Amino acid sequence: MRPAVLPGQARVFFRGTPYPTLLARPGARVEGALVRPSLDALAALRRYEGPCYRLCPVRVRARRGWCRARAWVVPRWMASREPWPRRA
Repeated sequence: MRPAVLPGQARVFFRGTPYPTLLARPGARVEGALVRPSLDALAALRRYEGPCYRLCPVRVRARRGWCRARAWVVPRWMASREPWPRRA
């Protein structure tokens, strides 16, 4: 797992749920981590995330520079504008 930052996105609520998603927002940024799951782990993540979330291509800034990644995101119309709180 490696730390990474996703610029131009905000972590917001998936409308009507307690779960987060991403929403394009100029000037915003989301801190997270890059992971390379095994095929079995990816299948488990797909089951956990459910049918609303899709893996979408993104570009993130990691310690060694920019890289391509994918993030779990729901369709824009399902995303609230309300910020999702970061838990400690």
